[in-house]
Amino acid sequence: MQGVFSIKFYFRPNVLKQVLYISYDGLTDPLGQSQILPYVVGLSKEGYQFTLISCEKADKIALGRPIIDAICKENNIDWRPLEYHKKPPIFSTIRDARSIRKLAFQLHRKKDFSIVHCRSHISSLVGLELKRKFGIPFIFDMRGFFADERVDGGLWNRSNPIYNLVYNFLKSKEAAYVQFSDAVISLTEAGKQIMLSWPTMQHSQKIIVIPCSVDMNLFDRSKLDPLKLNELKKGIDSDMTIGYYGSLGTWYMLNEMLEQFSFILAKYPKAKLLIVTKDKWEDEHIRFAKKNNIQDNQIIIRSAERNEMSYYMAITHVGLFFIKACFSKLASSPTKHGEMMSLGLPLIASAGVGDVDHIVEVSKSGYIISGFDKENYERATENISRLLKLDPNAIRNSCKEIYSLDSAIEKYLNVYNRISK
Repeated sequence: MQGVFSIKFYFRPNVLKQVLYISYDGLTDPLGQSQILPYVVGLSKEGYQFTLISCEKADKIALGRPIIDAICKENNIDWRPLEYHKKPPIFSTIRDARSIRKLAFQLHRKKDFSIVHCRSHISSLVGLELKRKFGIPFIFDMRGFFADERVDGGLWNRSNPIYNLVYNFLKSKEAAYVQFSDAVISLTEAGKQIMLSWPTMQHSQKIIVIPCSVDMNLFDRSKLDPLKLNELKKGIDSDMTIGYYGSLGTWYMLNEMLEQFSFILAKYPKAKLLIVTKDKWEDEHIRFAKKNNIQDNQIIIRSAERNEMSYYMAITHVGLFFIKACFSKLASSPTKHGEMMSLGLPLIASAGVGDVDHIVEVSKSGYIISGFDKENYERATENISRLLKLDPNAIRNSCKEIYSLDSAIEKYLNVYNRISK
């Protein structure tokens, strides 16, 4: 599918090997299109035949299925979508895990998989069982400390006996995944170092760091349509646009970003805050903005598909994202970071999230705010003049070394070639 993502090829083994890729996230979700399909498409060009199980939300698959079907057909990927269930909590997840298990076992009997690649913890319940029962090499693609994320994000309260039981169960499974898998994929070096301290980690070389990558051909200023870019600029009409891209809840500190923007407005009165999200802009957001002397016409809310995100980022002068710093976020790699860097966009980000601090420091591509108070907001604002002078090409070159999709596919390919039976 032209314009969704593009792939570079490496080499092609003579024999196609069967891979079962299991994701509890849906391919029709934005994450599925940016962080699942591009990898699978790239690897499918390198001698691996993919069967892909995912759990799809009813509203998303109703709209997005034709696009995903076309991509899978074009790349000979056997996509087996299952229905995702949200309610009741926990029991719906158990139901989905059982559906995944049943389908995975049926498919293995037909296809005799050489690898089972599991994205995150729920999928890995099935992957570990396939490993133990049939000896299939198992990749634990952990994506973060899942149970800790639920607690840190306020979704699970461990004072509730049921949530505490589930937390302890998943942490014990996490340790087993790390111990018995043939490869562990960590999004960050910080997450890898945490796992290396665990007593279950017996082979440090099996942990591979592959951050959330970006398709640098899609997020490339030189390939954007100038007419479309100018049309978007007219709708925003600002000499200073601060951009935030993504979800508004749980981890993302919208109130603090609004506070930061109020300080930016004090120095740049004509500045606009561009928020590109599929989430609803709630009344509480409006009230908090007005509390910080931000008027309605100073905030622009847009919704965009994946192939439009590069345009919105390209009309931004400085990117912005504040994410709650906690234990689980040390293993997190924000997709938006690589996308901003690929477009040469300088940014202001919060400290304590995965490897972001280190990457920004080494690449000299932005400013890391260390706290959320008047002094730190003012320091970040004062740094904007410096950020505007940074070389976009230098930022993009740094992105290529760290976040490129081609590099990620090559690392995955090395893992596949090493462990496949």
